Amino acid sequence: MTKKHVAVLMGGFSSERPVSISSGNACADALEAEGYRVTRVDVGRDVGAVLAELKPDVAFNALHGPYGEDGLIQGVLEYLEVPYTHSGVLASALAMNKEQAKRVARAAGIPVAESKVVNRFDIRGEHPMVPPYVVKPVAEGSSFGVVIVREDQSHPPQIVSSPEWNYGEAVMVERYVHGRELTCAVMGDVALGVCEIIPTGHAFYDYDSKYVPGGSKHETPAKISPNIYQKIQTLALKAHQAIGCRGVSRSDFRYDDRHSENGEIVWLEVNTQPGMTPTSLVPEIAAHAGHSFGDLLSWMVEDASCLR
Repeated sequence: MTKKHVAVLMGGFSSERPVSISSGNACADALEAEGYRVTRVDVGRDVGAVLAELKPDVAFNALHGPYGEDGLIQGVLEYLEVPYTHSGVLASALAMNKEQAKRVARAAGIPVAESKVVNRFDIRGEHPMVPPYVVKPVAEGSSFGVVIVREDQSHPPQIVSSPEWNYGEAVMVERYVHGRELTCAVMGDVALGVCEIIPTGHAFYDYDSKYVPGGSKHETPAKISPNIYQKIQTLALKAHQAIGCRGVSRSDFRYDDRHSENGEIVWLEVNTQPGMTPTSLVPEIAAHAGHSFGDLLSWMVEDASCLR
């Protein structure tokens, strides 16, 4: 039996275009190896016309950042009635807005750090909260624009109000949580393993840590106590369900165990379009759970639908 025709959507217009190209090509190669007929689509403004002509059975969404994981491309695919992978319009838009996603998570009983959204020009003169804190664009991925303000910093970060800032006027200011970086993948209605991310030569898990080979070490499974491991899995699945995610997602956490093993667990965000590059976390976590890269992608293609 001939397998489905899959259009792998990659590229796009966001700052994460290089990551999307890498993810898209890796997924296309693996899907071809699984026997699918694959068309690689570098997404432009004419994506609707391109897909209408291709008439794929499934669109595999390998886009990252604005336009790709914020509900916009999902809306195009719904309009064209092309089944697609990952989350739908509402969950994608909600997860992409960090502050709104945190409100939903908090209402679901998931622990989050105190935060507020301010205009970037309003923090030029004085700290918006007592340091340490983190300044993040409200709707960006891959740690673009993230600035950490330490306890001993006497003034707010000037880059945020400078002309070089390209991440929008609204920023989220969030209490900095000390501790370890943990992440957990969810596949359908199952929380997979927990991984600890250890940045190598970087202050935090920034863009280079994520995508440059050797930028970070991954401990899969994370070396944490069984009860903390299970709690992270429970919270990741709860966030996935509360926000309405579909397919595969990945939730990021901070775990501060400096003073006790139980410590403090804080949910940071859910990623509805986890990277699928050679250094990406979800394929590694899935492999530890017994799913090869090809198996994982095949599951995502077969799980694809409209009205997600």
